[in-house]
Amino acid sequence: MVDVFLLLGSNLGNRQLFLNEACTGIVLQVGRIVKRSSVYETQSWGKTDEPDYLNQVLQVSTALKPREVLERILAIEKSLGRERLEKWGSRTIDIDILFYDNEVINQPDLVIPHPHLHQRKFVLEPLAEIAPQYIHPVLNKNILQLNNFKDSLIVKKL
Repeated sequence: MVDVFLLLGSNLGNRQLFLNEACTGIVLQVGRIVKRSSVYETQSWGKTDEPDYLNQVLQVSTALKPREVLERILAIEKSLGRERLEKWGSRTIDIDILFYDNEVINQPDLVIPHPHLHQRKFVLEPLAEIAPQYIHPVLNKNILQLNNFKDSLIVKKL
């Protein structure tokens, strides 16, 4: 079993319900949720004219390989109505792999650790809540150190 950290995000419809349904899908298809952060409300990133997001980070214990995790979370997104119409567009649910154990993977459709996590307060705030001392395997800094930067995006713990 390995630990995988996942970021959940929703900015359409009943955002909390989509987060809850994603968690249910993850338990059924990926593995046991070991820890979950609080839910954070976050201004839209990338396309700033979109509705605010609810975000949450999960630590999940899984026996699946990284590609299997990706395939299953994409299936969960699809089952919850996710449509990929435009980059950074609104979505019912988004599930990103932040870390898979301490592995570094760089494939065209699978990059782990998530390549932008260290630049996004809406990822670092909830991640720091549940894994503050976790070491980023590429940057060799813990999450608290990475979270020590200024970001104008409002990230509010609910």
